[in-house]
Amino acid sequence: MPPNEPSSRSLPTLHAFFAPGGILASSALPYEYRPGQLEMAKSVERALEERRHLIVEAGTGTGKTLAYLLPALRTGRRVIISTGTKALQDQLYLRDIPFLESLLGELRVCYMKGRSNYLCRHKLVTLTTHPVLSGLEEIDQFHKISEWEKETETGDRAELAGIPEASALWSRLDARSEACLGQNCPDYQRCFITEMRRKAQETDIVIVNHHLFFADLAVRQQASGAPDAGVLPEAGAVIFDEAHELEEVASSYFGLSVSNARFEDLVRDTEAMLRKSASYASPENTAILTAAQNLRDRARMFFAQLPMSGDGRQGGREPFDNREEFLETQGDLYLSVKNHLVRLDAALDQSRGEDEAPALRKRVVNLRTELEFLMESTSGNMVYWLERRVHGTDASAAGGRGGAGALRQSRTTFLQATPIDVSGLLDEQLFQRFPTVVLTSATLTVQGSFEHIRRRLGLTNARELVVPSHYRYQEQALLYLPPEMPDPRAAEFQQSAARCIQRVLEITRGRAFCLFTSYAQMRDLYERLLPVLDYSILLHGTAPRNVLLQQFRETPNAVLFGTASFWQGVDVQGEALSCVIIDRLPFAVPNDPVVAARMRFIEESGGKPFFDYQVPSAVISLKQGFGRLIRSLEDRGVLVLLDPRIRQMRYGQTFLASLPPYRITSTITDVQAFFE
Repeated sequence: MPPNEPSSRSLPTLHAFFAPGGILASSALPYEYRPGQLEMAKSVERALEERRHLIVEAGTGTGKTLAYLLPALRTGRRVIISTGTKALQDQLYLRDIPFLESLLGELRVCYMKGRSNYLCRHKLVTLTTHPVLSGLEEIDQFHKISEWEKETETGDRAELAGIPEASALWSRLDARSEACLGQNCPDYQRCFITEMRRKAQETDIVIVNHHLFFADLAVRQQASGAPDAGVLPEAGAVIFDEAHELEEVASSYFGLSVSNARFEDLVRDTEAMLRKSASYASPENTAILTAAQNLRDRARMFFAQLPMSGDGRQGGREPFDNREEFLETQGDLYLSVKNHLVRLDAALDQSRGEDEAPALRKRVVNLRTELEFLMESTSGNMVYWLERRVHGTDASAAGGRGGAGALRQSRTTFLQATPIDVSGLLDEQLFQRFPTVVLTSATLTVQGSFEHIRRRLGLTNARELVVPSHYRYQEQALLYLPPEMPDPRAAEFQQSAARCIQRVLEITRGRAFCLFTSYAQMRDLYERLLPVLDYSILLHGTAPRNVLLQQFRETPNAVLFGTASFWQGVDVQGEALSCVIIDRLPFAVPNDPVVAARMRFIEESGGKPFFDYQVPSAVISLKQGFGRLIRSLEDRGVLVLLDPRIRQMRYGQTFLASLPPYRITSTITDVQAFFE
């Protein structure tokens, strides 16, 4: 369906659906009329009708999902709905859409994930005819995937049980675009990505996540509007749920990243193509193999020489401000990598009858173009930086013989460029491209104003709406600000924090999230409290997030220690979560290369980096963290912030004025009374 073609489907009016005595009231859901929900639905419908942009802060419990879904369905044009997480994407498609269909009849809705979530049938056929598998585990995974491929209709790995999240075999079989043969693929008509595109063209609502949306937008930008670029269909509007995440997601996709792993993967895939070639030992193939192996050697030397501090055993992010100095000393090595990319491209051009050669050449050209930009560009709106990620497993825990703490580690080094300011890019690529963009989240305002999010995203012309939460925060929640806590930068803070957390958890009988702003602080307090707490402590990083959340729900009186990913997108209703403790105000790390560059940019533009950027960003993060506690009208609980700066510093009032109307106390006896 073209994006602006009216749908002949007749759907109920918003009033008939949401009002007392309406369709929603007669459904199986526990119903309570929410004026804010209907107000939001009307605002979304008006924005879609008038082709205007809209920004809505809808407090937790508003029912914002239905408030944008029904207007989107009623518009008669295709609408893309983008969520911040796959969890919310699943909730929309697997829970909210079926619920609407039970009331309205069948709806034309599809669900799209990133390409790495789908199986590439051509890769599976290739691996079947030329199996290169490592060990019994990979052989077992290969058989499971092969059997599943015969029956799956979507190719979505979420259907596939028993394959580890970090499966190396899956990464060789997924449908990511870098290795895609496109319409030249012999399995193109049977391709799961092709089928996903077909379905999307026939639907009214396309549900995606922010990462897929901006990956698609970036591909289209780089392809200068080529018709085959991207996987998403044309649409008349986009609705972003959890829109507070847009700046960071957009920054990652409008930037560039080249890693040693990309070079290794390129050479590995080239070698795999040659191994199955009928003319493996031909002069052309020998030239390709030599060029690939030489490129691998030069790339390894290049990444080993990048100026990262430390001994290489720890991960981290560092600015790469001295690119010119690096090129003066290591320029020959950089040029050698570029030249060997050219030689591999030329060698692949001579390949005869190899289906994968054109896709490999495309990867070679992309690597060379991106590496040149990262090393030579002088763009004033980019910050250039290096990151090392350390991947390791405990060898002793895995049955190894290395003794306690022995690790098998691998390191990936990334050379990156990130836009300092994405507002102009978003204005051009998003807000000017789509007639209607709706941004919504429970956390978009600072002191009731959208100014911060508007400025960061370049949203100059949009209507605004704030819908208060449906919850009774004065009755349901208590915010405890413990007195006499030291400054979080003081040496004695961790000891005081441990005492306070222990006291609060004794009152709440566990049943808490303890959220931290860094792994180091989390580990330190975990080690201090583990010997003295009588409750099970679950530690972020010891298992996948969904596994830890399931364990938390199933373990009586559990306590979960978490960092960044537990601050948002987590929904635990009921008494299992009766307390959220946050160690300190979540200011962005000022020496992070991207944060530092943005603060410099604001200062050079005449602004105040701390008050214009760090404080508003931290306010939104704090609202997200506290938002984990009250998830239904029946939930009750205590919020704890250990950072005294919220009371002592002038900017603390900005935080307090931005939070929901919690009852606030500095007396521990009030916490006790709350639970009695």
